[in-house]
Amino acid sequence: MITFPKAKINLGLRITGKRPDGFHDIETVFYPVPLSDALEFVESNSSSDKDDLVVTGMHISAPEDHNLVIKAIRKLRENFTFPFFRIHLHKGIPSGAGLGGGSSDAAVILKAVNKCYRLSINDETMRQYALEIGSDSPFFLNPVPSFATGRGEILKPIEPFLEGYFLLLLNPGISISTRDAYMNCQPVKAEKNIKSFFYERPSEWKEFIVNDFEEYVFRLHPQIREMKDLLYKTGALYSSMSGSGSTVYGIFEAKPQIPEHLKKHLIFEGNL
Repeated sequence: MITFPKAKINLGLRITGKRPDGFHDIETVFYPVPLSDALEFVESNSSSDKDDLVVTGMHISAPEDHNLVIKAIRKLRENFTFPFFRIHLHKGIPSGAGLGGGSSDAAVILKAVNKCYRLSINDETMRQYALEIGSDSPFFLNPVPSFATGRGEILKPIEPFLEGYFLLLLNPGISISTRDAYMNCQPVKAEKNIKSFFYERPSEWKEFIVNDFEEYVFRLHPQIREMKDLLYKTGALYSSMSGSGSTVYGIFEAKPQIPEHLKKHLIFEGNL
């Protein structure tokens, strides 16, 4: 079976509190974008006693045992019996980039195995499995625009308000540790939640919709701030870092003329 796990961007990201379980509460909008990985799995031969994973495309530094696809399958094997797999993951979504690629891969393999082997896992149990793998994995079980709170797992679908706009995604090839990013950000309770600003046009968002990780990441890697500034100079209605970085996106009325020196960082361009 072959599937195509999608990426997402964060439209704003506020860290609103530290939780007793060590995680943080956030407010953000997850918005799916048409950049994807390709994930294929087939049954191994009868003598195999483990799942084998081959990764191609963009480089992933994590060893196979730490890949979220393998973690997701192992999570299912705790309660269900099904054959071992040969898995091919072709990465089109960079890792450590704030686009949710690994979480999306994990969510999609959970859904695919459940469907193929008729495990009859209900939606709530599936969400719990996904959450144990990653805070944003539940979103990718049904990747529609959503206002997210809690760790990112409390999801309220919203209208796809960016249809027709043009998106650029730039990635400088820098991997950002989400754990370090959270450790270096101070929670602040916002007066208004992020969702309330999306009734305005994207050109009105700049002063109100912020990503709390930017201050830390821009201080550590000034070139990421420069990429955001350049997107605005290229005509972006709104630009931001996605998640904990390092990907920066720009939302445009129409396809822009991209400066030559930005093209080497371009990982996606197209309509939303």
